[in-house]
Parts: sequence; structure tokens; C-alpha cells
Amino acid sequence: MENTPRLYDTLVTVLSQHRNWLDLRHLKTLAWMMVGLIQSHTISLDEWVPYVHSRAQFAQSTVRRFRRWLDNKRIKVHKLYGPLIQQALAEWGENVLYLALDTSMLWNKYCIIRISVVYRGRAVPLAWTVLEHPSSTVAFETYKNLLNKAAQLLLPLGGQVIFLADRGFADTDLMVHATKLGWEWHIRLKGNFLIFRRGRRRCKAKQFTPARGQALFFHNVYITAERYGPVHLAIARHPNSKEFWYVVSSQPTSMTTFEEYGLRFDIEENFLDDKSNGFQLESSLIRSAEALSRLCFLLAMTTLYLVSQGTVVVEQGIRRTIDPHWFRGNSYLKIGWKWVNRALSKGLDLITRLYLPSAPDPEPAMASRKQQAKRAMPAFKSSVTDFASVIYL
Repeated sequence: MENTPRLYDTLVTVLSQHRNWLDLRHLKTLAWMMVGLIQSHTISLDEWVPYVHSRAQFAQSTVRRFRRWLDNKRIKVHKLYGPLIQQALAEWGENVLYLALDTSMLWNKYCIIRISVVYRGRAVPLAWTVLEHPSSTVAFETYKNLLNKAAQLLLPLGGQVIFLADRGFADTDLMVHATKLGWEWHIRLKGNFLIFRRGRRRCKAKQFTPARGQALFFHNVYITAERYGPVHLAIARHPNSKEFWYVVSSQPTSMTTFEEYGLRFDIEENFLDDKSNGFQLESSLIRSAEALSRLCFLLAMTTLYLVSQGTVVVEQGIRRTIDPHWFRGNSYLKIGWKWVNRALSKGLDLITRLYLPSAPDPEPAMASRKQQAKRAMPAFKSSVTDFASVIYL
């Protein structure tokens, strides 16, 4: 605990790199909350108290300080987080950036809607909102503004964005809006979606039942009763699965469509890091949508910092000083977390700028070569039909 002031000073430097803070005390309190979260490994205001250095004589005073921060309506999370995630992505350049949209439920009462940047086997939060809502299914109008916030944050990058979403978000309004924002997209369809192909009768997606190991690619088709399109479909069945996959895309489909859509699962790992695999969000006693949104700001900021630190550790070739695996077995978040603990105990350097480069992962996560081989994309027999060239009989 004697080293926590050093971590606090480092985080204050990181958070101070824009001028959107209305009150410096807001920044300092967030820095202490990050210290408490990193050191205690749990979201508990009580558990953070031992790591805070302040003039407060009683633990209750520090807990009240954190609670006031979470309830403070003057703290606008995206205004404060936006410049920092932009700094982290500043070197992304013209490279393709993948975004994933998903929801997560807390106590069957609150729904977190999040858009994250897919990054090296995990995802880093970009924008989010929290609703008092008993279901993970949300209407397009509910998260439309979130898409706009994400687009605004990414505007300086200028590169191609590919947006990924699961079948719970299969909505032509979303497809239209994503296209207006200049994004390409891959979205999984439900089996009851209507498909219109030139020269063929209409049918539902679930009527396509390729054999195991077979993939069908339909270009220039239309979907729903409104005949939205033209769009492109990718339909497949994994050689070792009974499940069928239906993915609609703004781009002509191929096996690459499935590979890119598969990146969407990285946001599920992001939510898992928030919960049982990392910060223990479900142990929080916070029961307010607005306060939870600010708590998500704390999680996002801590994730961004630790992933950035892990990135630098791998880039410098010193990962194996804190990761016992021959291959990279830990996520960048866990590597960054372990490095912070080691740096505090041994006086090593901590980063003071956020950093998420677009370069390919120099050390993709791999438990073993055998497990890696199992995860590799199997060979598929595929066929492509372009219905723009089909002639009516």
C-alpha cells in the first residue's frame, strides 16, 4: 500500500491530458477509485478505502466521497472519456477498426448497452449507456444516440469501420443508420428473416440448411417485408456443430465474413472482465442507472489503462517477466494488471500515455499449439450466387 501514491500520481497524469474536467476534485477522486479497483481487484467502495491517502479520519468519509462522485450529475462520462480513448487510438491511421455492439444485464434490472473497439482478442469500451430495463433486448431508438457518439469519437481517425452485432440487433433501421455513418457492417440474422432473391420465391433464412462444412454466399438480395437492400448473405454450418449461421453484410460475403463477424465475441470477453473474470461488477451495491453509467466510466478507464500498459509490455519484449506462459496465455488487460503490481513493488516504469496501436498482435493469445489448431477456421465447401446477374425466366 505504500506504493499507491505513485500509482495515483501516474493516473492523475494520464487523466489530466485534456481540459474537460469541470472540477479537479472529480479527476483526483476518479484516480483514487482506479487505484482502489486495481489494488483490491473488486468493485467495493469499502475495499478501496485502505488504498486511499487523504486527510479523512474515518473510512466512512472516503466511502461517501466515492458515492458522491458516482451520484454527481455534473460528471459527463463521454465528455471526459472521449478525449482519452481518442488519444489511445491516435495512431490507428487508415487501418480497419472493428466495433462490436452488445448488452449485459445486472441483477435482471439494469441493462448495459456498450459499443467497444475490438482489440487483440478482447474489446475496449468506446461508448455506453445504462438503462433500468429488465431485458437485454433493446429497440434501435434506445441506442441510436450511442452509435452517433461512437461515430463522433472515431471521426478523426478517417479509416474504415466495420460494425458487428448479434441477431438481437438485427434491424434494418440499424443497417440504414450504420451505412449513413459510413460504416460497413456484419450482423447476424434470426432464422425468421424474409429473404428475397431475384428470380426465386421469397423464403425465410432458416429454410437454408447447408450440410455440415458447407457455406452459401448470396450477393445482392433483399430482406424483410420492406425488401431492404441490396445486401449480401453468408450462410453456413460448422463441420462440428448443429447450429446454422446467417450473417447479413453491407459487403459481398465470403469466408472472411465469418472470420470478421467472429470478432464480435471479443466484446463478451470484455463484459466477462467486468464481472467474474476481473473487476467483480456484480458484487457492486450500486442500484442507480446513472451511477452505474459512471461506474462503467471507471471500468472503461481502468480497462483502457491496463490494456495500454499490457500492450507496451508485450511490445518491449518483457512479457515473460510477469507471464509464466511460453506463449501469451493472458489477455492484455491481465498482463497490464500484473505489470502494474510488479512495477509498484520493484520501482519499474508505468506508462503515462494511453496507447492502442493498430499493428497486428505480435503475440496472439495461445494456450497451446494443439488448442490453437482446434480454433483454426476449418475448410468449408462453398458456393457463391450473385442475384444481380440472375435473369428472370
